[in-house]
Amino acid sequence: MTGSPAEAAVRPSAPGRAAPRHPVVLFDFDGTLADTIPLILASFRHTVSDVLGEDVTEEEARSWIGRTLDDIFSERYPDHADLLTQTYRTWNLANHDELIRPVEGIPELLDTLVAAGSRLGVVSSKGAHVVRRGLAAVGLDHDFEVVAGLEATALHKPHPDPLLYAAGVLSVAPADCAYVGDAVVDVRAALAAGMRPVAVTWGAGTAAELTAAGPSAVASTAGELVGILT
Repeated sequence: MTGSPAEAAVRPSAPGRAAPRHPVVLFDFDGTLADTIPLILASFRHTVSDVLGEDVTEEEARSWIGRTLDDIFSERYPDHADLLTQTYRTWNLANHDELIRPVEGIPELLDTLVAAGSRLGVVSSKGAHVVRRGLAAVGLDHDFEVVAGLEATALHKPHPDPLLYAAGVLSVAPADCAYVGDAVVDVRAALAAGMRPVAVTWGAGTAAELTAAGPSAVASTAGELVGILT
C-alpha cells in the first residue's frame, strides 16, 4: 500500500538499526517487479493489427517498453495515436490478470530491503491505478510509500521527472535513491535524475543493451539484486 507524502516524510528509522545502503529503492513495475512482458507484447501486437492491419515485430515492440503509450504511438503512428492508445488499454486490461506473472524472488527481495531499513517506491510509465492492480495481481502487498504513474508528471522516462517526483514525495535527495528497471530508458532516467541506476535482465532489455546504457550494476536474478542493493 502507499503512505501519504506527509507520513512518508516523517517515518523514523528503527532505533539502533544501521543505516541501509540505499535509504530509498525505487522500482519500475513492468518487467521488473512483475513479468508483464508477454502481456505487453501481446497488447502491442493486437493493437497494431486491429487498428492498422499491420504486424509489429517482437524486437520493435520490446523497444517500446518503458515509455508511455502516448509517446510511442505519437512517434510511430501519429495519425492514429489516440485510437491505438485506447485500443491497447482496453485489450490490456481485459487480459491483464490472466497474462501477468510474478517474478521469482521478488517478494523475498522486498522483505530484505524493508528489514534493512530501505523505503520502497514504484515509478512507472503506466497509470498508477493499473500499477496497483498489477501489484495486487502478483501478491506484492509491501509498503510502497509512493506509486508514481504517468499522471504524476508531464514528462516521462527517459526524462528524470518521474523519478524526481517520487524522491520529492518522500522528501529525500535523489542521491539517496537507487532506481531498478529492466529497460534502457530506466537506466537513462536514473542517470539523469542523479540516482543509482540498477538494471535487471528478466524484462525488456538484453544484458548487452542494458550494460551499454551505463548502469552501476546489472542483475540476472532477484537473488543477485539482493546483493547489489544491500
